[in-house]
Amino acid sequence: MDLEYAPAPQGPRLHRRILRELGRRILETYRYDTTLWRIALCGPWILCILAFTIAVMGIPTGLGSAADIILAAGAGTLVMALAGNLLAVLLSLTGLRIPHLFTGSLLSALSAVLLILYYADLELEAAAVIAGIAALASGLGGLAAGMLRTRRSLTGGLLAAVLVLTPLALAYGTGSSSPAPYPSLQTLAADGEVLPAAAADPSQPGDYTFHSFTYGSGQDLQRKEYGADAALLSASVDATEYITSWPTLRTLFWGFDPGALPLNARVWMPDGDGPYPLVLMVHGNHMMEDYSEGGYAYLGELLASRGFIAVSLDENFLNYSAWSGIPDNDFKVRTWMILKHLQQIAGFAEQSGTPFYQKVDYDRTALLGHSRGGQAVAMAADASRWFTGDPALAAVKQFNITSVIALAPTDKVIDSKQASLVDVNYLTLQGARDGDVHDFYGDRQYMRSSYSGSTSAFKSSLYIAGANHSQFNTDWGLFDQTMPTGLFLKRTDIMDGDEQRQIAKVYVSAFLETTLHGKPEYQQLFRDYRSGAQWLPDTAYYNRFQSGTYITVANYEEDRKRNTVKGGTATAEGLTWSEEAAKDRESKNKPSYGILLERSSTPQNQDEDAAADSVEASYSIKLNEALTRKLANSAAEGLAFSLANRNSDADDDEDAAAPSEAALSPDVEVELTDSNEVTARLPLDEVMEILPLPQTEFTISPWLEERISDGKFGDLSEAVFQTYELPFELFLEEEPALDPDKLTEITFYLQGEDDKIMLDDIGFYERDDQLQGLQ
Repeated sequence: MDLEYAPAPQGPRLHRRILRELGRRILETYRYDTTLWRIALCGPWILCILAFTIAVMGIPTGLGSAADIILAAGAGTLVMALAGNLLAVLLSLTGLRIPHLFTGSLLSALSAVLLILYYADLELEAAAVIAGIAALASGLGGLAAGMLRTRRSLTGGLLAAVLVLTPLALAYGTGSSSPAPYPSLQTLAADGEVLPAAAADPSQPGDYTFHSFTYGSGQDLQRKEYGADAALLSASVDATEYITSWPTLRTLFWGFDPGALPLNARVWMPDGDGPYPLVLMVHGNHMMEDYSEGGYAYLGELLASRGFIAVSLDENFLNYSAWSGIPDNDFKVRTWMILKHLQQIAGFAEQSGTPFYQKVDYDRTALLGHSRGGQAVAMAADASRWFTGDPALAAVKQFNITSVIALAPTDKVIDSKQASLVDVNYLTLQGARDGDVHDFYGDRQYMRSSYSGSTSAFKSSLYIAGANHSQFNTDWGLFDQTMPTGLFLKRTDIMDGDEQRQIAKVYVSAFLETTLHGKPEYQQLFRDYRSGAQWLPDTAYYNRFQSGTYITVANYEEDRKRNTVKGGTATAEGLTWSEEAAKDRESKNKPSYGILLERSSTPQNQDEDAAADSVEASYSIKLNEALTRKLANSAAEGLAFSLANRNSDADDDEDAAAPSEAALSPDVEVELTDSNEVTARLPLDEVMEILPLPQTEFTISPWLEERISDGKFGDLSEAVFQTYELPFELFLEEEPALDPDKLTEITFYLQGEDDKIMLDDIGFYERDDQLQGLQ
């Protein structure tokens, strides 16, 4: 019997079934995005807008803040709408029963934040953690809003309360790092019996009326003050010999290329016949579109009222832009532009009818710079090192650059060279909380400045515990890093901007009054900051000073043998000692060596018959005959040396107990011995207390400190020196029989168990307050 086989009916082919199912799922993409979840979209949307707005603050377009914010909000909304919906469709294909649009939007916001942070110099790990926390908070915030809107008030209110209180609880629990136990500035001055400087407050306006104007190309596309409103028209200069890379976008923005750089500047001019000393001020590298030169008006106005011609140079076109980078060779061109401005001002001063006509005193010129400008002014004062043969160099030789001021300067090697100032007055100010130029680079230029011995010129540095980088300029805002990186810098213990600029006003004005106007009454401020306590905000200061009349005993530059110093021979007992370079936060050598002294349980060079505990920890320098004769024929008034407190150096043992407050300051005594073996010994804290060095965490979290900007911040502190001047009269009070003209030995004693210090620039100082040649 034949049976017929009938095939079973077949359904749609597999791929059709899959496509049909995928289509069905796509159609149901928004099925689970109920009213609650649609309202919750406000959380990721706000996060996206904030992320883009903060990002554009770091990459301004030059169209203005309002336009930038509108563009950022539009871009953030568009990105979330497109990416959020695309991800929602992709999530719907998984079949997961979740609010696809909300989840896709949240993932979009998270990805946007992650990418923005990653390209803002945060390591991927740190960017991912921060982006995840931000996305979670925005999602929960949106959910709380959705619950409140859909009348789930209790749950929504509790969630909102948790979101608000959690950051506060974390901040309270973590707390801020405890600042070092600094005595007040007034207390330090009183304890050291320091007399206030017998001079008027240099930060207050002087007796001159003044007027302000600008000079410029007359064709500036961005600013009327250098365009139609310029009081004087200046020449353009050709920098093509130095600049080879200048993007088209930069030309479109400024309207010129390197062949026609403008000489633009703001001027504050005293009224009267003159001539007046000239002070040029130079900004550093900031966002090109956020102009910088106006941020020094507070100094320009003060100096003009005190009889100085103050000029703030516009070099914004040499600054960084996120859209066109930064010109190559910018350090050198910044310096060259200073020379060209001097050349232009000389031309104005010889042209009747200009405000500069016969007003400029060529013999009294100072340069002041901030950040990269701080390096540029030092380079300009040593311009022949880079610009031999350039006509600009010959043109400015008529200006006698007697003084250089650097606010938080950089110190990069340019063409394998660095500025070395000779017989030039030098002042540098640096903040311990500087999140941009985080190392004390001005200290390096201080170390490279030298004096022939025939000059009363001097150098001085000031390290300020609470100061940062940007607040020396009124227009640079509160943050030392561009957004969004700047958000993660720790602002705890940073001083108020007005207070920081008060310090700048005091020191800049007093320095110029001293070196250009020849007023000796202000020089004590640079020898001892405590003499200006009545003018300065209350924070910790560390100042260094040396003049051309200083008599060197030891500067540790002659060789790497610890027993030999310039003025004699050295020995030590009861401690470990080594001659080494001072180091910055990144453990890089500064251009100066010192002697590192540390109490140790294994003392060196002690008498074999003496018990270890009977030997005082000491470091002695036996003066040679030549130095003794020079001292006898000098007008020396006391012993001077620089000391860096190293008691708070990082301990390799993380479990070690933190040092006590008392242990933060070494206990040091200094002894002088004369040829008759008469000795006089003085506790150093009777003259000036040894303050702990600032321990600075730059970011809001120690974990983040290592994962931002390639971990550039390094150690919590660096070797920062304080100069101590010990008058002979104090030693004579201890021992009247001591003969300061016949000294043969200097000894430093470390009294504390774990004391650790570094010494440099040991010598004798003379009082040179008459400032010969500057009257």
